[in-house]
Amino acid sequence: MCLGIPGQIVEIVDAEEATAMISVSGVKREVNLSCVIPPSGDLQELIGRWALVHVGFAMSIIDEEEAQKTLQVLAELGELQEELSAMQNTAT
Repeated sequence: MCLGIPGQIVEIVDAEEATAMISVSGVKREVNLSCVIPPSGDLQELIGRWALVHVGFAMSIIDEEEAQKTLQVLAELGELQEELSAMQNTAT
């Protein structure tokens, strides 16, 4: 099963390519922000925001409360550790 997992956007890596580093429980990974570019086009506005990430793309911006609840449920289901391990194995 493929999951969307919440991650916090911590830095913009390449504004032209719309890529950023996200952090999921301390594990960092580069993701594409093309699906969540703000109307202003300024990716810096996204730093500190939470995104639902799926297959290397931030699919939507979510609030922190929703992100924390989702992470908690995933941890309870044992899915979080599996996803974090997969992220660490493919991290750049």
